[in-house]
Amino acid sequence: MKNYLEFEKEIKALEEEVDGLKSPFGSEGISEVNTSKIQNTQQEINDKLKEVYSNLNSWQKTLVARHEDRPKANFYIKRIFSQLTLLSGDRYFGDDKSVIAGFGLIDNKSVLVIGQEKGEDLDSRIERNFGMMRPEGYRKCIRLMKLADRFQIPVISFIDTPGAYPGIGAEQRGQASAIANSIECCMSLTVPNISIIIGEGGSGGAIALASSNKVIMLENSIYSVISPEGCASILWRDPSKSLQAAEAMKLTASDLLKLNVIDEIIQEPLGGAHRNPDTIAEDIKHSIIKNLRSFENFSKDEIFDHRKMKFLKIGRDQGFSKSSNFDTEGLSYKKTNFENISMHIANNKLIYLGLSLVFIVGLVSIIY
Repeated sequence: MKNYLEFEKEIKALEEEVDGLKSPFGSEGISEVNTSKIQNTQQEINDKLKEVYSNLNSWQKTLVARHEDRPKANFYIKRIFSQLTLLSGDRYFGDDKSVIAGFGLIDNKSVLVIGQEKGEDLDSRIERNFGMMRPEGYRKCIRLMKLADRFQIPVISFIDTPGAYPGIGAEQRGQASAIANSIECCMSLTVPNISIIIGEGGSGGAIALASSNKVIMLENSIYSVISPEGCASILWRDPSKSLQAAEAMKLTASDLLKLNVIDEIIQEPLGGAHRNPDTIAEDIKHSIIKNLRSFENFSKDEIFDHRKMKFLKIGRDQGFSKSSNFDTEGLSYKKTNFENISMHIANNKLIYLGLSLVFIVGLVSIIY
């Protein structure tokens, strides 16, 4: 049974009409007349999907990113990688079912795969804690990322979480420090790491694994510091203003690409990834292979510098660079006007000191 969003009511009606026409238990069965009508209605559905999905606002994209039928990390991992060997446990407390992690092959190359998994049905969602990782989940990822770094194996992460788990037990076991250590580990890797946001990229729960050389988003995914509902509750004390919050937060893939927060957008099939999961999985695979190949001639230091420069460049026009093997446009350090004035004064301090003394002497003579 398909699940429909509120703005898909017309599409739902048309698809139910097609299902009725295809039913062998209809009054006329599937005749030539019905076949023609099915084709016309299907074309109408495609036109309506194109019209609706080409004009989604930020809140509607948030709903698509959370769609129940949207493919999850486990689906992509099974479709994209071969000879997968899953590993468990953080060697301190236990295993976190909300994250899948292990080593596999893509394009005949070994990679570490990490996926935040929400679950497919109610039972699996409860078991996976709806994709909200606990400290032991982040520590498991840290353990495996360090192992991958030691053996020079690239890291691929699938991000899909509303945020890190905020429960008392998680806080008691060091949730904040686990997230911070995970970010530090991602940033310190000397192997390429690529993150793909496939649904929700929520708060520290996402950035803990998305501090990567390449951050890629699916067309209808979101990436933000807080949920639109949470933002509306804080700013306006009114969760019903989620639309205004979503628009202001710039959480869609197109907005974040303009801000250089992400590096690439993977277009989704008409009507969203859930309407053609196999196609989007193949597109993600091609993107991963392409981005891994772009780092083949990079040294360890260049990979580390590339990641550092990427994050230094966000939101500013200056940065620092030691390597010349990747694009450094806009990364040269630029002094502000205040810094230029300060430097000029420092270089000519004797002149300014003399002028100051003359000014003081003149002022005293006028007063007296």
